[in-house]
Amino acid sequence: MLNKNAIQVFEHSFLSIGEKGFEQRHFVALSKLNALHCYQYFDLKHNGVVFKQFVGVIKVDGLTIEILPKIDRYEPEENKSKWQKVLIEMLRVTRKLKIQQVGQAQVSRQSIHLLDIYFEWFLNEVQLLIHQGLIKQYYKQTGNVKALKGKLEFAGHLNKNLVHKERFYTTHQVYDKDHLIHQILGQALEIIEHISKGTYLYSKCKTVQLDFPEVKDIRANESTFLKVPKSRKTAPYETALSIARLIILNYAPNISSGSENMLALLFDMNSLWEEYVLVRLKEAAQGTGIEIYGQDSKSFWNGITIRPDIVLKKNDEVILIIDTKWKNIDQSKPSTHDLRQMYVYNEYWKSKKALLLYPSNDNQLNQFSQFAKIFEREEHHCGLGKISVLDSGGTLCADLGKKVLEIVHHEKRLSQK
Repeated sequence: MLNKNAIQVFEHSFLSIGEKGFEQRHFVALSKLNALHCYQYFDLKHNGVVFKQFVGVIKVDGLTIEILPKIDRYEPEENKSKWQKVLIEMLRVTRKLKIQQVGQAQVSRQSIHLLDIYFEWFLNEVQLLIHQGLIKQYYKQTGNVKALKGKLEFAGHLNKNLVHKERFYTTHQVYDKDHLIHQILGQALEIIEHISKGTYLYSKCKTVQLDFPEVKDIRANESTFLKVPKSRKTAPYETALSIARLIILNYAPNISSGSENMLALLFDMNSLWEEYVLVRLKEAAQGTGIEIYGQDSKSFWNGITIRPDIVLKKNDEVILIIDTKWKNIDQSKPSTHDLRQMYVYNEYWKSKKALLLYPSNDNQLNQFSQFAKIFEREEHHCGLGKISVLDSGGTLCADLGKKVLEIVHHEKRLSQK
């Protein structure tokens, strides 16, 4: 159960000022966060916030807002716990979160939300690195030393050591633990310490900090992570650095009107659904002779490329193109834009079939329909697939990839009749 300072909402829902502890200062902070990210996260109204397709967690001024996915427009409030588990499992399967099973995140916790899970994952990774032994690295340091070593900086030496003849102002190599990788991890630890005050993770974070070496304070940004060296020695740090990057780049100091800063870990549900379907399809296709590709792009026009979500090949021939859409169309038809998109994919990938795949409460395939012929070109088709996100037990469907392939095989049998 979430604590009193935590709110759970569904994507595309409205949260009004004064509701569930959401106050004016939180609204102001969210509006500033939205502006920093080109207004993509929310739609702001005069008395509240309308969430978009981004799911995840936001912490601001002691309030935690967890945004959960849904497929039914009228999803009952009591289903939030179920959809929290679905989101966590999706993040786990797509390797955006490492946890053996959802239940492990809910043992003896005073508050349960994504931020806790990510923080605990990071602290466990850093503890493991400390236990294995933190690496030392060479780096250049400029300053006064008592023995001449490295390169003497004449201008700095004359400026600083006219009186102190026993000192030398040099640039020299140092070999110790105060290097860029540890400085990044140290910054992430500071953020966790600040954000987790009052929770069970605060004491764990302080314990990790006691065992962590003293390093120079930095303020890492996107370019900082591009400078991180990659080698066999630094390979064990990859997971901790990836979580640190997520924490640091989504931390917004001084954005709120209160005393605390904001941290927002948000994921586009469209991309998450695409990645989940891709992973499950690759699992289901093993041993079938079908190859599954994601991110397969082709040049389209004047430097612009087009990319279907998923391409299925067999014997080097494209047998199906899938475009995933995280929206419920149980009561409507696909948009003309989506159908045009599938037509172009078929043309460019020389495919005879394309499938628009939507989440649903049931598994359903509307028969593939032929696009109208143009100048006697080879005909091709587009199908509409609705796949159940949940299994019969109400948990995220692990057989989703198998069910999609069954759709493919079903249509193939129909076409051979």
